[in-house]
Amino acid sequence: MSHQTPEPEDLRRLQTRLDEVRRREAAKNPQSAPTPMGVAFRFGTEMIAGIAVGGALGWGIDWLAGTRPVFLIVMFVLGAAAGVLNVMRAAKEMTEQAAKAAKGAPSVPDSEDEE
Repeated sequence: MSHQTPEPEDLRRLQTRLDEVRRREAAKNPQSAPTPMGVAFRFGTEMIAGIAVGGALGWGIDWLAGTRPVFLIVMFVLGAAAGVLNVMRAAKEMTEQAAKAAKGAPSVPDSEDEE
């Protein structure tokens, strides 16, 4: 049984066919915009995660150092700040995705433009 290596032209044709299939699949399943509830859930999760991680780290440092609420308070505030930054990053990411989707969408004339 002999193994033949594929010719470059065969590979190009295969790549072209794969690209066509990927384009058709992408056209069938366009990414929809997130729902308002999905956006709120993501923002809430980002915020709670930052606060929880900061608070847990502060509590752990206080427990190890034998100090009581000092590090808990400091890390809680830092965690809240990190949560706000994460929400801002998520909002920027969602805005960029919406702009890309709007750029690729076909334009529909307004009823005012038709007059």
